[in-house]
Amino acid sequence: MRKGVKAAIVGGAFTVMVGGAGYGAYNIITAVAGDGGSSSAGAPGARRSGPPTSDEIKETSHDFLAAWAKNDAAGAAAYTNYAETARPALQGWHDDAHITHTVLTAGTPAGAKVPFKVEATVSFGGKKRTMEYGSSLTVVRGETTGRALVRWQPAVLHPDMREGDTLVTGEAAAPPIEAVDRGGAVLTKAKYPSLGPVLEALRAKYGEEAGGTPGVETFIKRESADGATTAKTLLTLAKGRPGTLRTTISASAQAAAEGAVTKFAKSSVVAVKPSTGEVLAVANHGWGEFNAAFEGRIAPGSTMKVITAAAFIDNGVTSMTGSAPCPDSVVAQSQTFHNLTGMQPNEGATLSNSFQRSCNTAFIKLSDDLGADKFAAEAQNRFGLGKDWQTGIVSYDGSVPVNGNSDDPAGMIGQGKVAMNPLNMASVTATAITGTFRQPVLVSPKLGDRRLATAQGLPSSTVYQLKSMMRQTATSSIGTATNAMAGLSGDIGAKTGSAEVDGQSVSNSWFTGYRGDVATAAMVEGGGHGGDAAGPIVASVLRAGS
Repeated sequence: MRKGVKAAIVGGAFTVMVGGAGYGAYNIITAVAGDGGSSSAGAPGARRSGPPTSDEIKETSHDFLAAWAKNDAAGAAAYTNYAETARPALQGWHDDAHITHTVLTAGTPAGAKVPFKVEATVSFGGKKRTMEYGSSLTVVRGETTGRALVRWQPAVLHPDMREGDTLVTGEAAAPPIEAVDRGGAVLTKAKYPSLGPVLEALRAKYGEEAGGTPGVETFIKRESADGATTAKTLLTLAKGRPGTLRTTISASAQAAAEGAVTKFAKSSVVAVKPSTGEVLAVANHGWGEFNAAFEGRIAPGSTMKVITAAAFIDNGVTSMTGSAPCPDSVVAQSQTFHNLTGMQPNEGATLSNSFQRSCNTAFIKLSDDLGADKFAAEAQNRFGLGKDWQTGIVSYDGSVPVNGNSDDPAGMIGQGKVAMNPLNMASVTATAITGTFRQPVLVSPKLGDRRLATAQGLPSSTVYQLKSMMRQTATSSIGTATNAMAGLSGDIGAKTGSAEVDGQSVSNSWFTGYRGDVATAAMVEGGGHGGDAAGPIVASVLRAGS
């Protein structure tokens, strides 16, 4: 046991009391009983190999937490596998975050992972408050030393921290906002959990324009992908005055989206208003702080056939009532493509029939007649994909690359290297049913003086055919979306998708649909057929309307 550390068994747990490092207090680190004794982490001896033992895990985690609690940054960093990186982060715990008293309570290890509770008292500008949260650390074997060491990552300090983040206490990076929906209803993370990261991003970008004044906070400071500084507030010491920020969100649609995505482990959904491009709802579940609905980059499966069908029509390859045979299999670019199990071949099928049944081979069979260049041009020039969308927060606007191999025909059925997210596919449906590409927005383009992307859009005859095929897919006896869309009235249409992903035994479920002036798209990781998982999410949002 090191000098200055007192130990006792209290209530079956091992309690360590460490001198308060000049702050006039004691820090208590509680771990499971039996973790006492001197740590072997830094002890001389033969170089060890293999996973750390249970004793090493307890002792190393104990000594790391003890050093951290008494603000010994160098000492704590020495118990990590990246001391040079860990030291400034641990030093910033006091110097930048102004944390003057730390209590760390370790729980029972689960293998090499040790959970612990943090109670950190922040003192700044004559104000003092304590924040509490849970975190964890993992003990690994040092590659060069053979010592048992804490695997260093910023998430050890706080689970929401990433590489490059800093923990800061001071004037807030931006004034607070009171975000409201299109009708003036207040939007909060508490009521709409999926909006948490969205509201933080809006505050970071438009807090000043909204007219508020900043308070004093402890926050995670992060440089976002678009160069803006974002901040996740952990503790408020002095409240600022919020400015009102009007969004395009519909509270009713958002509520429906929030409820629908929670039924699946990892899912996301977006709804837009086709007549304006305004985003009505954005919801995610199981993705943590990542806004998969806006930022995801993944194959969209057969929902991509909306664009492919449009390209066939616009380039004179075929039409809604024209030929689109559906064989059992077809070869393109030396790769053999098949349909989903159970689909009956139909050599006399029209494009509408193959679209409704989602026949892969029909679309692949016509891929040579269209060509990869024209397909990519349709996606960009008519549907506005890949054109640097300025939605108001960080978003990905889709990609349809030309590869010169079998990924090109695969892309026409939403596989290969095509990458989309629900925002993109909701926009695709909006363009398909109106003929006009209206770049999706979450806040007015006047905020930040943003220039919106533009695209050519679709001829009226193409719109008529796409709407007709999507309507039949959602209502006919052979339509793959009929079950999911059952019970929805009015002008409706849809397209299903199942996207196979390497390393997954079950495909991702995709679905896009419209009802009146609402277009929605959803994705469920590992959800299987589009109508089984993503479909019910979309139907729930469409049922709520705008």
